[in-house]
Amino acid sequence: MVNSQFYDKQMRSLTLKVENVARVFARKTLFEGITFKISSGQSFAVTGKNGSGKSTLVKILCGLMTSSRGTIQYTVDNAVVPIDELFPHIGLVSPYLNMYDEFSGEENLQLFAKIRGIPVDQKYIDELLQRCTIYEHRKKEVRYYSSGMKQRLKYCAALLHRPVLLYLDEPSANLDEQGIGVVREVMQEQKQNGSLIFATNDELDLKYADSILDLNSLKIG
Repeated sequence: MVNSQFYDKQMRSLTLKVENVARVFARKTLFEGITFKISSGQSFAVTGKNGSGKSTLVKILCGLMTSSRGTIQYTVDNAVVPIDELFPHIGLVSPYLNMYDEFSGEENLQLFAKIRGIPVDQKYIDELLQRCTIYEHRKKEVRYYSSGMKQRLKYCAALLHRPVLLYLDEPSANLDEQGIGVVREVMQEQKQNGSLIFATNDELDLKYADSILDLNSLKIG
């Protein structure tokens, strides 16, 4: 069942068009010829062996890293959005993003709201913390969180501004069975209410993808 309070009532439309994207490191080609298109209501997964470039591709798509070749174009509500202006429209959960250890979980979310230039909606923050089952730890400094609690807090931060496109790099990493259940609910809801792109080798995660890019073969199925 979709928890509609975690999404805009009038969700923006988004289209991502990727053409012939490649990444080369020290003259070694990690991947090339990446071409696909995703629109609102769709989900797309990236899979492949360790070292195949899953996280690198996610970073490129998010604008955290540049491609060596190719083009990436985002269109939101029929207007092209430059990649350096993309952040209000996307959310990201990944192992390489860190929270502020000296702040509590609640303070982290309040700070992220201010950084993003959105109102600090304490009621919504509480709802996110409750949903991700860390509400009772909201006043605790993040330095004392377990890896699983930090991962749950990252989901709260990624959903804080109700992104039209959600990126997940290894969605189930560091989570117990309960946490994985919450994540898969989020994946299903994001797919229905916006767009979802995720990188994983977990066969159960891959069931939430409409299309799958295998970086081992560079084929989309």
